[in-house]
Amino acid sequence: MGSLRRRIEIATRMDAPGAGEGRGVVEDDMHHFRVTLTARDGIVIDTATAAPRFPNVLCPSAGDRVRELVGKPLVEASAAVMEFTDARQQCTHQFDLASLIVAAMARGISRRTYEAESPDRVDDKTHARVWRDGALIYGWDMNGLTIEGPDPFVGRSLGSGFTGWVREALSLEDAEAALVLRRTVFISSGRAIDLDDPSRRVGTGPMGGCWVWQPQRAGFAHRVVGSMQDFTHRAEALTRSDRGWLAFE
Repeated sequence: MGSLRRRIEIATRMDAPGAGEGRGVVEDDMHHFRVTLTARDGIVIDTATAAPRFPNVLCPSAGDRVRELVGKPLVEASAAVMEFTDARQQCTHQFDLASLIVAAMARGISRRTYEAESPDRVDDKTHARVWRDGALIYGWDMNGLTIEGPDPFVGRSLGSGFTGWVREALSLEDAEAALVLRRTVFISSGRAIDLDDPSRRVGTGPMGGCWVWQPQRAGFAHRVVGSMQDFTHRAEALTRSDRGWLAFE
């Protein structure tokens, strides 16, 4: 038994409102991505991505899709960035990260850290948690993809409709934290899969769910053997190698 541990860190350096650079990193058992956005006059003018660790050989190329945000405005709600492009034609994790950077730049947030944990399931149940800047925001009792508690989430499915509901029901920041935890719960199921199993190394994934797993690319979607790590008892190691980069050194 263990836990999926995930950390997201955002750092922005603004020269003026709507103008500057934002950097973000996400790391968990399966992924380690960096995204950089540059903005001027409230508009994204450039993007860059890097993939220190990734589960599939096509993942780094998917980072190029973030360039679809060039020319788009900085908006305060990270979920609103999905309205600018088809998220299924993006790398889920790099695009999520870019959306959080956009929102931080729009809201003038210089540093932001999310830490999330989803323990391995017992009888399909777990208790998933998310912290924002060190403060516990949510702890969900999960049964499958349904939240059993606490309020106001009781009976809510993490499936279709969840994003729209949190945007209406929660504050801007709390909706963002809920979506970070939702993603963590989703990907935690990957801990139960042996991604190094030869039978899973090509063309086996969430078909249609992201740029890599579109049907026209799935046949080239080779797993990166040995890329999986376990941070159950060493969450402090997450994003350790990114500290200088986040400090704009």
